Amino acid sequence: MKKRVIEGIEVESSSGNVFADLALPDADKLKIKSGLTIEIAKAIRKQGLTQAEAAQRMGLTQPKVSALLHGEFSNFSERKLMDCLTRLGYDIEIRVHASSSGVGHLMLIPA
Repeated sequence: MKKRVIEGIEVESSSGNVFADLALPDADKLKIKSGLTIEIAKAIRKQGLTQAEAAQRMGLTQPKVSALLHGEFSNFSERKLMDCLTRLGYDIEIRVHASSSGVGHLMLIPA
């Protein structure tokens, strides 16, 4: 990350992935999970669902929906989060292509 000084304070530019910036293991997966969680929260708000209604649609319990909406997504797999979105009426497309850097990355590109 690039470091610079602004008004006497040393700051670092983000890599675009806060989890990688914090040197957390599986940073790409955490970014995907957080992005899917954000999309689930948007879908619930957009549809005006209560947590109980969302839970029923997603096949979860209301406490699990509450935890998810409070950012506790570590106990969910990427697949389960994608399943939740499809149950809320969203399509998910997975695109695979060769990386120009030689090492591939996981990305979530919201609609």
